[in-house]
Amino acid sequence: MQLQGSASPPADGRGKAQAVRDARGQLGRRVRRAVGFARTQRWPIAATGALSVVVAAITATEPLVLRGLVDGLWQHAGTRALIRGAVALAALMVGRELLGAAGSFTGWKARLGVQHALLDATVGRLHTLPLAYHRGESVGATMTKLDRGVQGLVGAFAELVFSLLPALIYIALAGVMMFRLHATLTLLTVALLPIPALVGVWAAPTQTARDQALLDRWRKIYARFNEVLGGIATVKSFAMEQEEKRRFVEDVDGANGLVLGGVAFDARVGVVQNLASGGARILVLAYGGYLAISGRLSVGTLLAFLGYLGGLTGPVHMLTGLYQTLRRAAVSLEAVFSILEAEDQVPDAVDAREASPLRGEVVFEGVGFGYRAERPVLTGIDLRVARGEMIALVGPSGGGKTTLMSLLQRLHDPERGSIRIDDVDIRQFTQQSVRQQIGVVMQDALLFDDTVGANIGYGRPAALPHEIEAAARAANAHDFIEQLPRGYQTFVGERGNLLSTGQRQRIAIARALLKDPPILILDEATSALDAEAEALVQEALERLLVGRTSFVVAHRLSTIVRADRIVLLRDGGIAESGTHQELVRAGGHYARMVALQTRGLVLPQAA
Repeated sequence: MQLQGSASPPADGRGKAQAVRDARGQLGRRVRRAVGFARTQRWPIAATGALSVVVAAITATEPLVLRGLVDGLWQHAGTRALIRGAVALAALMVGRELLGAAGSFTGWKARLGVQHALLDATVGRLHTLPLAYHRGESVGATMTKLDRGVQGLVGAFAELVFSLLPALIYIALAGVMMFRLHATLTLLTVALLPIPALVGVWAAPTQTARDQALLDRWRKIYARFNEVLGGIATVKSFAMEQEEKRRFVEDVDGANGLVLGGVAFDARVGVVQNLASGGARILVLAYGGYLAISGRLSVGTLLAFLGYLGGLTGPVHMLTGLYQTLRRAAVSLEAVFSILEAEDQVPDAVDAREASPLRGEVVFEGVGFGYRAERPVLTGIDLRVARGEMIALVGPSGGGKTTLMSLLQRLHDPERGSIRIDDVDIRQFTQQSVRQQIGVVMQDALLFDDTVGANIGYGRPAALPHEIEAAARAANAHDFIEQLPRGYQTFVGERGNLLSTGQRQRIAIARALLKDPPILILDEATSALDAEAEALVQEALERLLVGRTSFVVAHRLSTIVRADRIVLLRDGGIAESGTHQELVRAGGHYARMVALQTRGLVLPQAA
């Protein structure tokens, strides 16, 4: 037993060591991938680096020219020497400014290029991630993470490449020239200059922890703020405007408190660093002045030395912030790669192919699925749908109707069983090629803050104006569109809030008509409409359904009774299936649902 007990700590130690190695390996992979984004801008980066070297060389040359000028004046070299020295200094200054401006331009070009590459990768990844990711992360939190992560990473890249590199070059050149001027004075400078850097290294962990805390705090603040703005109607209906304002302001004040605390800490650190730098200059000046008085150092050399010392202040401060910059970059790296490395729960197969034009025969075979393992939503769904058949999906809320349609669109993959279209498992197709051939009209039709025409043509960006108008006419939308201030060029507002619910639905139907898909999903498309709007939408839907395989998730009997077949989902399975008359005569769950809805009203006859 003692032997076993003594063996445990090494095992724990090996586990911790492995965890450290794994973390380092992950960081290394992320850094290499981040460097890959910078490679897209290799030429602007190279140009900026070359210009930085030249500017650093010019800056390091100026004190030497100043030294020659002062020593020449001290030795009464004459007016010609003064003019030559002044012209040389002016030429160096002009050259430094012009080259510096060119370097600033190429540096910003590279910076914006890296930002473009990062946004292209992260935004593209967000679009391809499954719904499970987006449902687990609020829109505001994702936007904050994306914005601050990308901006922070690009800022760290620019600081490391375009500020640190020139600083290192200047330090190297200045060190060589200072050593040639006076070795002892150089050694004194080298001994004193690292003090501000050590102060910066000491402060960096606190500053990095603050940056991470602020990122988390702002992410939560704007996640809530996004929810409030998205649900402003609910906020107003409960008269919670002042409460939400109070909550937001208090949260912002809390975050600003962290900022102020950080500013105070940074100010204290800055005072110590500046005092250390100032003290170093005073000591060097005192010792150099003593050497000049004793005749062992010329006045020009002392001035050149002080020029180098003053020039080193900025680069040394840059080095003092290097550790903090790297830690801040690590925080931004984590934010960016939490998106890039998010698990794709619905990946395309390696050998997935593009779906050819589909006929629309759909088969669900033994389909089982649950959002959580312990709570299955669907269990063993078997359903065969012929081409052009209209299937009405009914049943209690939570019965799995919408989930089944999500599986058909490959927003999720079944945990058991398969879904086939035209006798091919849809997992053998790419997700995009399947979705391109499925039209969807939801209960709450989402319109973008764009023109009416752009919203109708959303599924077919290359659609011509006459095609858009034809789809709008078929959807009973053309007449009200023509009455809008700018017709098809009228902007509909965020989520289409400048239009009525019925108008939004008809535009969504026109969008589906223009897409012309072989398979159609209608998810409660008429449930939020009044009688007049519903009549117009129903007429448009009848045109939309012609010749397509369609699945209608609905509770309104006016929609259900027109179906070729009604499928009632209950407790994760198919409880009943048949026509309206067959299910009513069977006297089961569907018949009871009909009785509750009609209460003696006359139903429209099924076609």
